[in-house]
Amino acid sequence: MKRSFNVTGACDPQLHYMVDIRNRLSEIKELVDQGAYFTINRARQYGKTTTLNALKKYLSNEYVVLSTDFQLFSNASFENEYRFAKDFSDELLFTQNIPDKIRAQLEVFAAEGDRQCDLRRLFRCLSDWCAISEKPIVLMIDEVDSATNNQVFLDFLAQLRGYYIHREERSAFQSAILAGVYDVKNLRRKIRSDDEHKVNSPWNIAADFNIDMSFSKSEIADMIWKYENDYHTGMDIDMMAGLIFDYTSGYPFLVSKICKLMDEKICRKDKEDLERKRWTKNGFDEAIRMILSEKNTLFESLIGKLTNYPELNAMLKALLFTGKNIVYNADNMAIDNATMFGFIKNQNGVVAIANRIFEMRLYNLYLSTSEMQNQDIYKY
Repeated sequence: MKRSFNVTGACDPQLHYMVDIRNRLSEIKELVDQGAYFTINRARQYGKTTTLNALKKYLSNEYVVLSTDFQLFSNASFENEYRFAKDFSDELLFTQNIPDKIRAQLEVFAAEGDRQCDLRRLFRCLSDWCAISEKPIVLMIDEVDSATNNQVFLDFLAQLRGYYIHREERSAFQSAILAGVYDVKNLRRKIRSDDEHKVNSPWNIAADFNIDMSFSKSEIADMIWKYENDYHTGMDIDMMAGLIFDYTSGYPFLVSKICKLMDEKICRKDKEDLERKRWTKNGFDEAIRMILSEKNTLFESLIGKLTNYPELNAMLKALLFTGKNIVYNADNMAIDNATMFGFIKNQNGVVAIANRIFEMRLYNLYLSTSEMQNQDIYKY
């Protein structure tokens, strides 16, 4: 029996009730097989790390997978290319079955101080590894947002781009996969003290990643069927999956959060079998009330974006309170940011709030502000 639904960190199918993502992994593998370099850029807590962990295992029979997480790097790692090359080499040493020649070189890079190894030497070593490897090599880097405001990261992307372009002449990675919230192809971050901004990056070689990572109603139903098979609550699985999908539009964190609340806060609160049978419409409504009133990392992240991006905040207010249709235009910075952060979706060419829970949470937030409290509607 699995332990729980999980909303913190990556999910493990041995421990957690989770959606079967094998079809998604198969689609991603097609991109890898084609030799694509791409970014999995999705909103916070959208299952990116879980997908990468599963993908590493899924590819392991056919590929050597070099996997790291930029969260493991300190700010000092990005001070200059020499320190980055040193720390990156150190992380790669955790990879299994490194050829002796390559391991010896990486150990030298990881041990030496600044100015002994730069990005150029590092990538020559990686190219040599690709040349002698029995299997094609795939590079995966999670949480690239940790580095996207840094010139060293742009230089790193430039090296990846250079080897991609010249891979007929120089051995290179079969595929490179970056994961984060921001679309690395269009960086808009301050990276120099003179307030000059980078809008484009060397990652313009990247293929489009159009794979749907949200959960369908049938996928949600399959997940809660596994739970039902363990606990025998007597729930109406089709009805419950439909309710969850209707309120979340398949946003992975919200799906798991509702299930976790139903399981741990509602059904188990008296630790009686009868309480377990509260996987009903009434129990679901109670879970929605809980999720709308609680603080959690996803909502805190989203609300923070409203302060940091005033044009996004203004657009969402207009969308919720004016009733006007806003044409979906990806070239509009507010719309592009709102999509990237997960607030909205393209619904038949028109901007729509991503799901009912976000819509309700935003309404509650805006209606509680002093600006709205001073409107005439509150004076009667």
